[in-house]
Amino acid sequence: MSTRSELPMFDDVGQWLRAFAQPTVLLEIAALAVCVALAWLMVSALRRTLRRNEPRSILFGRRVIDGVLFPLTLLGLGYVARSLLAQWVPLAAFKVVIPVLISLVVIRVGVKVLQAAFPQSAWVRPIERSISWVAWLGMVLWVTGLLPLILQQLEGITWKVGSTTLSVRTMIEGFVTACAVLIVTLWISSAIESRLLRSVTGSELSVRKALSNAARALLMFVGLIMALSAVGIDLTALSVLGGAVGVGIGFGLQKLAANYVSGFVILAERSVRIGDNVRVDSFEGRITDITGRYTVIRSGVGRESIVPNEMLITQRVENLSLADPRVWMSTVVSVGYDSDVDLVMRLLADAALVNPRVLRDPAPAVALSAFGADGLEFTVGFWITDPENGSLGLRSDINLAILAALRAHKIDIPYPQRVVHLKPQEWPSQPPARPTPVA
Repeated sequence: MSTRSELPMFDDVGQWLRAFAQPTVLLEIAALAVCVALAWLMVSALRRTLRRNEPRSILFGRRVIDGVLFPLTLLGLGYVARSLLAQWVPLAAFKVVIPVLISLVVIRVGVKVLQAAFPQSAWVRPIERSISWVAWLGMVLWVTGLLPLILQQLEGITWKVGSTTLSVRTMIEGFVTACAVLIVTLWISSAIESRLLRSVTGSELSVRKALSNAARALLMFVGLIMALSAVGIDLTALSVLGGAVGVGIGFGLQKLAANYVSGFVILAERSVRIGDNVRVDSFEGRITDITGRYTVIRSGVGRESIVPNEMLITQRVENLSLADPRVWMSTVVSVGYDSDVDLVMRLLADAALVNPRVLRDPAPAVALSAFGADGLEFTVGFWITDPENGSLGLRSDINLAILAALRAHKIDIPYPQRVVHLKPQEWPSQPPARPTPVA
């Protein structure tokens, strides 16, 4: 970044226009065009070499100019071109180009890191706009030469906090430093998370998710401490705040703390994992995500339940795929008593195999389960490994195949029958007496 002595300090608009009216400005524009072309070629070649086409890639993005790598490369080439041209011609355009490129780098870094770290958060968009406005405003103040004057005036506004003297400039610089450090830590934690969670499933995914959450929390804590130290805040003064936070956690935030601790315990013990089918408090579904505070369970009908992690530790949880991902399902069929039992069992077993989701090993099993009031009841049992895809369509396919097979072999599917016995009415042996007329 340029020093204060290199900032363009124009006395008036006429001097500004005269600087850009020099013939050497065309040489600077040509050098800038060469830098843009070289940066585009370098990033394109690196993209093809690494075969990156990931939307959440911070360095590359969706397109060549969408990621962080293109403005960073262009800024480096711009500094090289400015250093070379400064030996031969007076600079005018590059005194504006360099601040613009720095602002572009700040915007792209902030936006891409926030998009990768918090992909589904609604508050990311307003923060991205705020970063853009602040970066472009700083660029305008830098180019016009007003930035050092404003900082000098803000440095004069001071107040004392204990034994420390703070100024508005110190607070602004500390805030900018803290934001920069947090952005860098988020960048590093996002890179670690994408590396850990790449192409993994099941129990390994849960372990890597725990490591990713722990790495992000540690990096955020270290980044915050570094930012506070850079501002000049005495960290020993935070001991009182830490004690107050501890008391708050002990009384008012104990449930929240219990959920976070339970989340790390779940990810470490792997009692439930991402991808497991569980039943919690009469809600059954597949675990799609385990965060520090809660677990997301998605049912087969599309509903999602957000379960606090403490509930998974303190209450009874049925894990349908902890030791074995296979799930047994069944359907019941009734046929007439005069049907060929062996033929029926063979037809039912073959019909269960019409759907490719049904496992061939172990094969479907058919059993004569009951002598019903209307006919013989057979239970067709089969195994699947993907209950998260639903069971209604699977049962429908199997029932339709059973119905077609029974009708093709003219096997009777009895209707519900009831026999009603009427008890004969008993007539009296003598006719009833006639009433005596009243005079």
